[in-house]
Amino acid sequence: MRRRRSCASALLVTILATLAALSLPMPSQAETLQQRIARLEPHFTVTRPQSAARAPVVLMLHGCGGQRPFQNDMARIAAAAGAAAVQVDSYGPRRISRVAAIATVCTGAQLHGRERAGDLYAAMAWARAQDWADPDRIVAMGWSHGAWTIMDALALRSGAEMRRATGLDDLPEEPLHGLAATLIVYPYASLGSYVGRRDWRLAPRSIAVLCGRDYIVGTPRGPLERQRARGAPLDIHFFADATHAFEDELAEDPRVRYNPAATQREYELLRELIAGL
Repeated sequence: MRRRRSCASALLVTILATLAALSLPMPSQAETLQQRIARLEPHFTVTRPQSAARAPVVLMLHGCGGQRPFQNDMARIAAAAGAAAVQVDSYGPRRISRVAAIATVCTGAQLHGRERAGDLYAAMAWARAQDWADPDRIVAMGWSHGAWTIMDALALRSGAEMRRATGLDDLPEEPLHGLAATLIVYPYASLGSYVGRRDWRLAPRSIAVLCGRDYIVGTPRGPLERQRARGAPLDIHFFADATHAFEDELAEDPRVRYNPAATQREYELLRELIAGL
């Protein structure tokens, strides 16, 4: 009897998570682009290079568990390579704790990639307005949920759909103007995602990192290959021995293992991407 109840409970959780992923929750309240920027900006962490010249910008979008210490290392790598790094915290303005994020965002119950795309659009507009930033050399870098966000931000249709998905009611025709490249690390690309099912509006140079031991989002080579077949300039790198969140030395999840060699490879990909801008 206990075993049956356990199986039934597990099935119910799976069904609810699937329904949540398919329900495509919409933002609760519409706002302007400047209002979104005003909410996000106090939660930006900016790391700038020493050069006084206008620098390329790397916008960093965390995974569904929220910001992690390893992203500070990534920001320092970007700055040493000559780019400004802006860590975009999507949870601070929404008052989503790490516990709540794992329970709701990681399960698909709230804040899908297409909704969070509004944060990327706002961060892009903010970056283009900075006097230290090169508005034509912006990189979007995302991990897991952040990678999903980037790809759905590229796939949303301008106009009504984009406004409805993001909750931003005054977006320009192309809110990703100036996006030169993307770095997509162990992306979520399953239920509720547009990956592989729509053309991208823009074609920034893109690098994707997939992990052979990723037991959290899997290895979505198929959706990424389909996206590439649709014209996206995706360079797919396969880290055979890496798990999800392989950069995270402090991960609590038993499915995650810190992999210093894979982390160094990611550093190199980021350096190469910045050098090629």
